[in-house]
Amino acid sequence: MNHQSDIRFDGQAVIITGAGAGLGRAYALLFAERGAKVLVNDLGGDVHGLGDGHGPADQVVREIVAAGGTAVANYDSVATPQGGKAIVAAALQHFGRVDVLVHNAGILRDKSFPKLAPADIRDVMDVHLNAAFWVGQPAFEAMKEQEYGRIVFTSSSSGLFGNFGQANYGAAKTGLIGLMRVLSIEGARYGIRVNCVAPAARTRMTEELLGPLTERLDPGHVAPLVAYLGSSQCDLTSEIYSAGGGRFARVFLGLAPGWYSPGDPVAPEAIAQHISTIRNTDGFKIPQTGMDEIEIVLEAFGMKPGGN
Repeated sequence: MNHQSDIRFDGQAVIITGAGAGLGRAYALLFAERGAKVLVNDLGGDVHGLGDGHGPADQVVREIVAAGGTAVANYDSVATPQGGKAIVAAALQHFGRVDVLVHNAGILRDKSFPKLAPADIRDVMDVHLNAAFWVGQPAFEAMKEQEYGRIVFTSSSSGLFGNFGQANYGAAKTGLIGLMRVLSIEGARYGIRVNCVAPAARTRMTEELLGPLTERLDPGHVAPLVAYLGSSQCDLTSEIYSAGGGRFARVFLGLAPGWYSPGDPVAPEAIAQHISTIRNTDGFKIPQTGMDEIEIVLEAFGMKPGGN
């Protein structure tokens, strides 16, 4: 079987933010190789979000075109509502549709929590989390109209599990999980699927952090997962995947069975007494929505959803 022909994007348009280098470039090249028309968005700034330039996006477009693909460069900032609208408008103008949005753009302003300046917090939130709204809203609208779409947000182990000196970055990356959850529900009836990838890869943002792992974590190893999540073959939604160096794994939030005490509110001492039961993860469930959690709570009460 020729796996090259299995997942294709012929006739589809893909927006990739931060596509001028690293992971975004790897995504852009793979989507284009599989037939997608790619909007290569990159402001051209440095890893800290300073400066701009057309070079990075232009270079990736040249690579795609030289390989026989279709791509257009875009230099608008993801960090403003106007920039987000302009990015999606450019894709619609050039390609007539938006089938896939991969929000990959990011910057770093690493400092320990007390040393974070307001600008360090604001700018990182703007590029990672707020940008997902600014680019996501017009893209979601376009997908809703055509009743099809795939959105891939970029989370991070720093947000999911924590990392020293990355309070701003980690908070933004976890915020994207919450956005993914809601968009998965709102987009379901329109054929829109929304997932998150938490990549481990050698990029400008990580080369100083990864140490001996650096050589094994090529961005190209993450791209196949993003291409799959962006494809019509993927009907999964509201899921998180870790990817790096050829290893792929689902990350999930589980809800433990817990401890239930009927009647009047318990004393704090009762919590202390039963904390091991409360913390025990044996028999966990993975809620698909917030309503799922309510159903699990009702079960603990011996009640059925919609009844008593």
